[in-house]
Amino acid sequence: MKNLVVQLNEDDEPSYWYNILSQMPDFPMPQGDKNSMALLGQVLPSKVLEYEFSRDERIRIPDELRQIYLKVGRPTPLVRANRLEEYLGGHLKIYMKMEGQTYVGSHKINSAVAHTYFARMDNAKFVSTETGAGQWGAAVALGSAIQGIKAHVFMVKTSYEGKPYRRYQMQMYGANVHPSPSELTAFGKKALESDPETPGSLGMAITDAVQYAQENGGKYVVGSVVNSDIMFKTIAGLEAQAQMKSIGEDPDAVIGVVGGGSNYSGLAFPFIGEELKSGTKKRRYIACGSLEVPKMTEGKYRYDYPDTGGILPQLKMYTLGYQLKIPAVYAGGLRYHAVAPTLSLLMAKGMVESRDYNQEEAFNWARLYSQKEGYIPAPETAHTLPLLKELEEDAKKDGKKTTVLVSFSGHGLLDLGNYASAFNYV
Repeated sequence: MKNLVVQLNEDDEPSYWYNILSQMPDFPMPQGDKNSMALLGQVLPSKVLEYEFSRDERIRIPDELRQIYLKVGRPTPLVRANRLEEYLGGHLKIYMKMEGQTYVGSHKINSAVAHTYFARMDNAKFVSTETGAGQWGAAVALGSAIQGIKAHVFMVKTSYEGKPYRRYQMQMYGANVHPSPSELTAFGKKALESDPETPGSLGMAITDAVQYAQENGGKYVVGSVVNSDIMFKTIAGLEAQAQMKSIGEDPDAVIGVVGGGSNYSGLAFPFIGEELKSGTKKRRYIACGSLEVPKMTEGKYRYDYPDTGGILPQLKMYTLGYQLKIPAVYAGGLRYHAVAPTLSLLMAKGMVESRDYNQEEAFNWARLYSQKEGYIPAPETAHTLPLLKELEEDAKKDGKKTTVLVSFSGHGLLDLGNYASAFNYV
């Protein structure tokens, strides 16, 4: 079978990011009081805040930052999963955008190096951020190390305890890693007093990280949900467009997993942008998530806080509520209560479909994928894989081959302990 691996040359690396707000005149803006809006200006890098509200379709990537992208593993390959295709029945052509092959093992580096670059441009004393499963924390840790800035990472408590190798990875890059809720902030202390045994959540870690930056003169770098972060991550989708075009392919379906939404949106938005611009819909877009945190299938589309402490402006998005107590599932990157506002609007318009799968089903597919393709997916990525069976059945019914582009957001080599526990290997 041809075209098993499609790689770009370094010279073909995108020179700009794609901004989907250019095609969204009805995008609902954040709502907040004077203090919450002022907080953004205080803690975000100035260029990041500027890009957050930009309507320009293309934002040029600084030359120095393009060189950093090449340094950390971009461009990533597009790999055809032919053995999995055969197992499913042969009605799909499955192309995996292998973001797990970056230096940190996930798509998160795509925006982490941009955020930390712009923090350095502001002469930041340090950067702070939140992390769930640890992929974002590792990316910020490396991005900060490259920029020569100190990083403070607030890691969701259940992941801090259950994913030590992600923590060690961050520490190898020189970051200070703190369990969240943390004793370092007023919010964290109050949360621990209220529930000393809390497993934490991404919403809590966000409040921790923002307060720490505010109180100590640093810059906060956000790893998902907001427009600027998604825009930085469109480098993956722009690469995928070029790779598919180079082999004469165009996806019939673009699928991926949603924690906050930046992974899936980073791949899908350049494709969706084409359709918004032309006014012609020609592909299916399907976002997958965790049934234990079913924000896409059971959430309400409304204004809500992106952080548990409620100190940031409210965003209009699909949400289960900012104070939700989220179960301690192994896919820590999916333990967030809401969906990115841009992706939420596309879902509300019916342009993006959603599915949720439970941990057991996702993990069984992760094991199957490992055995067929030899690459162990991250627990988060695994939640996309059950959808392939549905797409295979649809293609068989239609009697034609369906080309599927998958955001393979990360590898699971540092999550083997979670898989071992789930499968009773130990």
